Amino acid sequence: MTENLSRRPLTGLLVAQLVSVLGTSMSALAIPWLVLTSTGSATRTGLIAFAELAPYVAMQALGGPLVDRIGARRISVLGNAAAAVAVCAIPALYAIDLLPLGALAGLVAAAGAVRGMADCAGQVLVPGAADLGAVPLERAAGLHGSANQTGLFVGAAAAGVMVSALGAPAVVLVDGITFALAAALVAMLVPTAAQPQRSERRLSTRQYAADLAEGVRFIRTDRLLLLLVAMIAVTNLLDQGINAVLVPVWIREHLHQPWALGLVAGVLGAGALIGALTAAWLGPKLPRRVVFTIGTLISGAPLSLVLALTGTLPPALTAAFVAGLATGGLNPILNAVLYERIPPQLRARTLGALKASAWIGTPIGPLLAGSLIEATSLRTTLCTFAMIFLVATAAPLMLPAMRHMNRAPRPQPDGTRTADNEVLPESA
Repeated sequence: MTENLSRRPLTGLLVAQLVSVLGTSMSALAIPWLVLTSTGSATRTGLIAFAELAPYVAMQALGGPLVDRIGARRISVLGNAAAAVAVCAIPALYAIDLLPLGALAGLVAAAGAVRGMADCAGQVLVPGAADLGAVPLERAAGLHGSANQTGLFVGAAAAGVMVSALGAPAVVLVDGITFALAAALVAMLVPTAAQPQRSERRLSTRQYAADLAEGVRFIRTDRLLLLLVAMIAVTNLLDQGINAVLVPVWIREHLHQPWALGLVAGVLGAGALIGALTAAWLGPKLPRRVVFTIGTLISGAPLSLVLALTGTLPPALTAAFVAGLATGGLNPILNAVLYERIPPQLRARTLGALKASAWIGTPIGPLLAGSLIEATSLRTTLCTFAMIFLVATAAPLMLPAMRHMNRAPRPQPDGTRTADNEVLPESA
């Protein structure tokens, strides 16, 4: 009984993540489809995606010092609750015909900002919740990734059906409700003990800047983290352009049915879920570098290439499943590496800076995809994305720093870290 109770914080955190991502993945399909069908413009569709993602990325970068002082648990609850209000306002204003493109952009921007804070805090809570339940860190990271992928899979599959049956605004309303439920779950099930000790230092403007700089400085001293964040920044940019613009435009041009959009996203999510569950189960036994190398190479380029060469659904579904399988297996490995290499007292500001750096290109991805389509063609854009994806994922794998993925660094008395007997300098 005691063991079950001690695992309640991690369970609550996982369920909150699942519920939140479930709704987010539904509106991630519903909102672009609403804009695309209302305006017929790939550029405006990309603009709305940019409006949400830019504040999200900014708050990931800037929120760490606030999480350190206010507390990860409180930020998670307040951020999800605020996101619920902003997202529920979208269908409410649409129902009374007061939702021009500018108002929609403002609401998704507000939702993106508070989601960025909540997600920064939620990631910080994972190691502490795992410790309370005596769950191995790699397994906890895998389960957290599995919850994320389950939400993506179920939400995407449901979105296609619900958009066809109920309309996009109703799907967005469901997303708002899921944020409120996620806030309640964290408030009720995740104790304060799951978060790192709060900083007692007064947060002046100078101290705030110093805290942000400390997180960035930690990343700069670790060559593996620098390599990973550069690779992920490029692939996230491409992924967002594919998911938010290229796939919806491909569906509109070839299949003309919103349910197909949900089906492609659902199959992608199913593959990612299987990959994440496999990584959670076998993660402690698998050679990280080998799995990461294979996964990155097949996670993006094949899907773009298949979409460029076909206009039918079966090949697209096959490619989406393979891409999802690869992507789902990567995230638990990445998260375990981050949790091992970053000290608890630096996790909020360092993870926030890392995620913001990795996501810095995501607001540009949809804009780039939409602009390239209108300047060239859908097929040319897909081929271009496939080539960039292949170069971005293949080149870094040849660098020596990648061998450190298989080993946890050992803290040193002077604050430096070692991995494979390598002492990293204080600055790079």
